[in-house]
Amino acid sequence: MACPPGAAVAWGSRSPAVKGRQVSIALIPGSFDPVTNGHLDIVERTARKFDQVLVALATNSRKAAPLFSVEERVAMLRQVVAHLPNVRIRSFKGLLADFAVEHSVTAIVKGLRAVSDFDYELQMAQLNLRLSGVDTLFMPTAPDHSFLSATLVREVASYGGDVSSMVPPIVAQRLKERFAR
Repeated sequence: MACPPGAAVAWGSRSPAVKGRQVSIALIPGSFDPVTNGHLDIVERTARKFDQVLVALATNSRKAAPLFSVEERVAMLRQVVAHLPNVRIRSFKGLLADFAVEHSVTAIVKGLRAVSDFDYELQMAQLNLRLSGVDTLFMPTAPDHSFLSATLVREVASYGGDVSSMVPPIVAQRLKERFAR
C-alpha cells in the first residue's frame, strides 16, 4: 500500500509510520552499470507497491572495473527516476544486509529475468534473511526486458550498436559519448 497523497514520511527514521502504520520500504540493489529499461521497469513497479523505494547502488570491488563511476551512475539513476517521488538513490559499500537494517528496510526486491537468475538470487536471499531478518521478494522482469542485462547493453554500445530501445534516453546518450572516445 503506497503512502497516502500529502502524507509526511521521514526518510531514515528507525520506525517510520504513516497514520499509525509502519511505512513499507523496499530496497532494490544492483550495480546499474548502466541502468537499463529492465531496471527501470522493476523500480517503477516496486514504487507502486511500497511507500518508499531505496535503490542501492552497490560499489562491488569483486566485479570488473565499471564503465561509469559511482557518481555517474547515481546521477543517471536520479534522472531516470525523477518522476517517482517515493524513490531515493544511495550508494553503499559492504554487506547489503547491513545496509538494509541501517535503513529500516521492509523487503529487498530483486528482478528475475530467467530461471538461471533464480539459483544465485535464492542463495543471496537466504543469506540476507539470515544476516538481517529482511525477506527478499522476487519480481519477474516484464517480457519486453527479459533479455536485457547491463553487460549486454555495454557490449552492444561498445561496438556502436543502437541501444536506444534498451536504456532510458539519458543513458543511451551517455553510452554514445563514452564509446565515442
